[in-house]
Amino acid sequence: MEKALSAYQPVLIVNAAAYTNVDKAESEADLSFAVNRDGPDNLARACANAKLPFIHISTDYVFDGQKKSPYIETDQVSPLGVYGKSKEQGEKRVRLQTKEHIILRTSWLYGVHGNNFVKTMLRLGRGKKTLKVVSDQYGSPTSAADLAEAVLTIANLIISSSKINSGIIWGTYHYCGQGITTWHEFAKRIFEIAGRHDAMKVEKIESIKTIDYPTLAKRPLFSGLDCSLIEKSFGIKAKPWQESLKVTIDRIFAQN
Repeated sequence: MEKALSAYQPVLIVNAAAYTNVDKAESEADLSFAVNRDGPDNLARACANAKLPFIHISTDYVFDGQKKSPYIETDQVSPLGVYGKSKEQGEKRVRLQTKEHIILRTSWLYGVHGNNFVKTMLRLGRGKKTLKVVSDQYGSPTSAADLAEAVLTIANLIISSSKINSGIIWGTYHYCGQGITTWHEFAKRIFEIAGRHDAMKVEKIESIKTIDYPTLAKRPLFSGLDCSLIEKSFGIKAKPWQESLKVTIDRIFAQN
């Protein structure tokens, strides 16, 4: 990392890398911790030595889901699985290594690229008449494009503040789509929007409980995030998740 920083001479580092396969992490704990704990640790140390600000992406899965209202940044963390534990350890290492950091926790991330819930639903919806989707896990879907925009806004504010010597409030922030929903309602909205583009084979989206859909990793039943601090500190206001979902699905179909 120090060689890379020396070669490229950046003014700020954003860590968008992570091991994100929540279930597979249970059997690949060493790899999960290497990527989600040791990677940020190395990056943050290199940034501290080079006196560079550091933005790190984290997750709602650092919480156990027992709270009934949106989590704020200072709520007690208590991750349930290997993935959440490795991300929480990554946060700790970043805080230890450098003061000049922004940790950005997000949730239910989806986008045009990569593997994510939206693209999985579209793929399954083209081939199956009935889908079963969990309806007792609550959270906030977040568009990757919106998250990228938030990261760039913060990055630009940090860079400009260093020039005019004004204060940036370092620390941990929450950013996710506005509004809380379930995976089941999320899926229904995906097909409602997708149906305007293409005839989907899916006819029924059955609502099931978490207990009826066993997975290797335990997930928080409620992981809504309160995003008022990021708006207060940086003027960043999240868009309604339904609005951003439509933009993303329109882009996905435009590429096909």
